[in-house]
Amino acid sequence: MNRTDRPEPATWVPFAYGFRPFFLLAGLYALLSLAAWLWVLHGGAWPPATLPLQYWHGHEMIFGFIAAAIAGFLLTAVPSWTGSRGFAGAPLVILVLLWLTGRILFWLGPAVPAWMLAVGELSFVPALVLAIAPSLLRAKNRNRILLVVLALFWAADAVFILGMIRGDAMMGRTALLAATDVVLILVTIIGGRIVPAFTGNALRSGGAQVSMRSTPAIERLVLASMLAVLLCDVLLPGSGATIIVSALAALLQFWRLVGWHGWRTARQPIVWVLHLAYLWLPLGLSLKALSLASGFEWAAFWQHALGAGAAGMMIVAVMTRAALGHTGRPLRAHPAVVIAYGLLALAVTVRVFGPAALPLPYASVVLVAGVLWLAAFALYLVVYTPMLLRSRADGKPG
Repeated sequence: MNRTDRPEPATWVPFAYGFRPFFLLAGLYALLSLAAWLWVLHGGAWPPATLPLQYWHGHEMIFGFIAAAIAGFLLTAVPSWTGSRGFAGAPLVILVLLWLTGRILFWLGPAVPAWMLAVGELSFVPALVLAIAPSLLRAKNRNRILLVVLALFWAADAVFILGMIRGDAMMGRTALLAATDVVLILVTIIGGRIVPAFTGNALRSGGAQVSMRSTPAIERLVLASMLAVLLCDVLLPGSGATIIVSALAALLQFWRLVGWHGWRTARQPIVWVLHLAYLWLPLGLSLKALSLASGFEWAAFWQHALGAGAAGMMIVAVMTRAALGHTGRPLRAHPAVVIAYGLLALAVTVRVFGPAALPLPYASVVLVAGVLWLAAFALYLVVYTPMLLRSRADGKPG
């Protein structure tokens, strides 16, 4: 091989594309914030707060971990959808700094003035919208609806902070529930496009004849049902209407998922993990309806089925796949990442059903689930940190 034929040595490019810093930060924060929460649960000292500390945990998982993953996905997907230039360099650094500012301020909590926390935390999502909106609006892309979803996400964060300032626990709880619903709407929209598309491509590449079952009517009904869940959780929490709407949304989501032929992807972990993640959505909605209707103990932790299961697993499924494709690598899950998929699924299962099923104190069940979660994200970081920080394997920019 001539010297000119040798591949260029890998260089550090953490801000060469939107997914790079945010997929790394999402993994790191899933680890750090959960470890901090386990520390608090088992007697660790923490600054006093105006709301119960579990609300800090919920807020940071949604507006820290999940928000970072959403940003990484949108900053990478929007250029692909619109044919526009990717986000890199100084604008990306500014977005990362805004996200970090919000996290630092929430860790400091009452030690900083309320106005400073509000300004610092609520700057990130508008900046993200300003980054992606011109391309979406200029191209009249169908994904413009995601700008509305981001606005709702921001509004939930603003209401949570108002609840903190007032010391209103109910306001804080409603804001977190609404934020979770908004994230699930995002999973419904994006998952409804990528899961059947990736599944169909994978099956056809293996010679299978497959057609994804989908109709415009079902797609509209699924999205409408999720919007109805959000409205009920905000306006009629715990009501009969909420029970009925949640049950209906669960049925529609399950019917939609079955039409995507997930059972045929058993030999392709990077595909079946998408189906496993999406399965937590109808399952979590079913548990929600059962818990609200009957008070079954084994259904009581439906919020974790939706938050850690549907949202958390889908984030890992998308990050592990997107990072491979956008760093010029084959779409094959590393063996350690396949183990991470299993650990994450087990973590959610233990967290949701363990308190009722396992002969352990509640705190011990949470610890077991938390350690499994930490192990899953540790494996993700071991495998993906080098590829997120270093240049593409194929030598292309990005």
